[in-house]
Amino acid sequence: MEKFTLEILFHIIGIGSASGLFFKDNSLFVIGDNSGFLYEYLIDSQDLKRHPLIENSSENILKKDKPDFEAMTAFQDTLYIFGSGSTSKRNSMIEFDLAQKKKFKTNNLVNLYEVMQNFASIKPEEFNLEGAVHDGENWFFFNRGNGISNKNILFSFQAKKLDQEFSLLSNDYKLPKIKGVRTSFTDGILVDNKLYFLAAAEDTQSTYDDGEVLGSIIGRIDLETMKIDFTKKISATHKFEGLTLYKKDNKKIEFLLCEDKDTEILETTIYKLSLNLK
Repeated sequence: MEKFTLEILFHIIGIGSASGLFFKDNSLFVIGDNSGFLYEYLIDSQDLKRHPLIENSSENILKKDKPDFEAMTAFQDTLYIFGSGSTSKRNSMIEFDLAQKKKFKTNNLVNLYEVMQNFASIKPEEFNLEGAVHDGENWFFFNRGNGISNKNILFSFQAKKLDQEFSLLSNDYKLPKIKGVRTSFTDGILVDNKLYFLAAAEDTQSTYDDGEVLGSIIGRIDLETMKIDFTKKISATHKFEGLTLYKKDNKKIEFLLCEDKDTEILETTIYKLSLNLK
């Protein structure tokens, strides 16, 4: 995993503060943590579609009011989009039908988020979900440890649906530092029984307030041992927050990445990260 390449793949005009990605059938679905829309970018035609996720959706919602969509995962034809849980207005899970291309359900996860906080002894002000994975039988959530206690936690639920009875585990991770600042989870995806994750170093001790960006890493967790296989610094300047699988063969795996620039400018750059598997 020593060799990697990071390159700009394309720019999308009309999306700001990109925080999550999902690639399927040469379309890229994007969420932004300031926005009330799910964006669908058709790569071949370069068309951009907007699907409203909340009432009175807008591109740049005030920080105190925004649903803060930070995590996204898909199983079969359903896309699940999660608020971070970092304030009382950020507890929604949206279910989006990928076949019909429309939202069909909104869930309030405040009770589930409280269970997670209590289980892992996380204070409400330290709770900040930025990544989610669902494989049909299990759910995984990445808590970003950018609060005072650096609580980088992977929650594991064994359940087909989150409103059913479940068993819950949590694992705490001490991630590498960049320029003296601990990196913290910003997204994760499942590939071949391994969880690949992004983590960023941001000079802040708040899940609410932004800080100076010092770079990002990629890493991998083995689901059998729940231990980190490797971490690799991929940037000294970007806060990468979205990760999706692009291509994979026996020698190389390629991801698409997006970054949150913490601005209201409606422009997003999509990067391609290639890792050698051998």
